[in-house]
Parts: sequence; C-alpha cells; structure tokens
Amino acid sequence: MPAPTPHTVAACMRRDEALTRAFTLLGKRWVGVVLASLRMGPAGFRELSRAIEGVSDSVLSDRLSALTKEGLIVRKVDEGPPVAVSYELTEAGQALMPALEQISQWAHEHLPPR
Repeated sequence: MPAPTPHTVAACMRRDEALTRAFTLLGKRWVGVVLASLRMGPAGFRELSRAIEGVSDSVLSDRLSALTKEGLIVRKVDEGPPVAVSYELTEAGQALMPALEQISQWAHEHLPPR
C-alpha cells in the first residue's frame, strides 16, 4: 500500500488551484445542465434549447462556445444538405459525468427544493 500523501500547504494550494479552475467554468449558470443534457449523446442547438427550460439562446450559445474552447464538448458540422450542427461530449466531458452525478445526488440529499 502506498504511503499517504503528506498534508502540506503546497499540496493543498495545488488542489485548491485546480478546484478554482474547475469551478470557474463549472460554476457558470447552465454549464452543468448543458453537460448533463449531452450525456446521452449528441444534440443540436434547438434540441438543447428545448431541453433546457429557461436558458436563452444567447446564453446557450455562450456556454456551448466556452465548453468547446475548454475541450469538454466538440461541435460537429454535417455539411448536408441540409447543414446540421451538433454538440457532443469529448472524452474529458465524459470523464466529468460521474462527478456531476455525485454533485446531483448530494444536492438531492442536502439542499432543499426550491
């Protein structure tokens, strides 16, 4: 069995920096819902817009762009005709799904419904 990692200020700071980077992206409204909406497979913009009640088209577009830039989703264009654009999770996005499921379960158990 490997020795436990020493609890040092430097080690905590590295973990805190990673958590800060993660929540800088994931803490934006709608990001988690967009990612969760793609967990079952690719979807087009209109499908996502209809599935995510309350998100505006401009915010959805912004979130899709940010998630694409960060490598969590990929934008695919089918030249058609007609031209069709879809979004799907990358390997990095798929790797995030278990953590999102755990956060969802935690919220279900510990946060009162609104």
